[in-house]
Amino acid sequence: MYIILAILLLAILIVVHEFGHFMAARAMKIDVCEFAVGFGPKLVGWKSKKYETTFAIRAIPMGGYCSFYGEDDATGKSKDDPRNFGNHSVWKRMFVILMGPMMNFVLAFVAAVVLIWCTGITVAVEPEQVDPFIQEVMASGPAHDAGMKAGDEVLEINGKNMMDGTMDTLLNTISSWKEGDGPLRMTIRRNGETVQTEVTPVWNEEAGKMQIGVYIGGYLRTETKPAGFFGGIGEAWRMCTNAGGAILRALKNLVTKGEGLEDTAGPVGIVSMISTQVEGQVKQGGAGAGIDMFTQLLILISINLGLMNLLPIPGLDGSRLVFGIIEAIRGKPVPPQKEAVVHLIGMGLLLALMVFFTFKDIMRLFQ
Repeated sequence: MYIILAILLLAILIVVHEFGHFMAARAMKIDVCEFAVGFGPKLVGWKSKKYETTFAIRAIPMGGYCSFYGEDDATGKSKDDPRNFGNHSVWKRMFVILMGPMMNFVLAFVAAVVLIWCTGITVAVEPEQVDPFIQEVMASGPAHDAGMKAGDEVLEINGKNMMDGTMDTLLNTISSWKEGDGPLRMTIRRNGETVQTEVTPVWNEEAGKMQIGVYIGGYLRTETKPAGFFGGIGEAWRMCTNAGGAILRALKNLVTKGEGLEDTAGPVGIVSMISTQVEGQVKQGGAGAGIDMFTQLLILISINLGLMNLLPIPGLDGSRLVFGIIEAIRGKPVPPQKEAVVHLIGMGLLLALMVFFTFKDIMRLFQ
């Protein structure tokens, strides 16, 4: 079921993207050759009598397309066809191309607004309070020997509450231990369960105090408040812009530093990630939490899809926009044959890249 939901999410994003191209073409009175959901063999198809557009649902639900007459005509045979995409104004064509990614941004924003209206806005509790947790356990030391793990929340030490809204109580309780005192009896919350352990601090000469061999962090305490109409819109805008900024920074680091290359994934990996995340949230917080996670992933991946398509990579919308800008500046188009060859080569490379990532995703699943 979760795999089906993941495929449905991708299908929604792709259909919305291609529908943006389709509706923009209709508005610009540009003929559409075929609008398809999925790739591969046609399962269902019909043709519009009014517009001569073929609509199809195809066997592989991992993509889709909105094709135009003569769009990638490398031979120039269709140049005299009045329906030819290249025969329309460059500004009309650029508008049609741009509306695909724009619809992904619109979908993400609308989904974010609805999510925030339904769930509210999470804000920090006033005055600011934190709940301490074990951020990292050193490879050797009392905490490691006692079986403490990263993510543990220390609820009590020797019966004293550590969750008083500060990190100081936990830090001071550990550092104030003296030789001859008994071990620190800790009550820890780990993955929703409570466990008991004992830790005896040791003197750290460099720090000049007693320590147990951990790094301590703090979760900022938050509360959820109703968003309101305009508050939901503003928070949704911040959510989407923050997500877009994070994606662009990750892309920059990937290109310049190679960071995150091992985390890249193709369609199979994305489906696996979505299904795992949604299933985990359902098990942890119920159906409502699963719906929230599904919506958050839809927002993130939709923004990602829109941004990736705007990159000037041959075969993608960004490359077609570049050719349109060149045409607008020169006052005449790049020879259609040359542009078509560039896009065809780009699509071939993208297909090869997809095969590579799909193979990588499948191997990762077996691991």
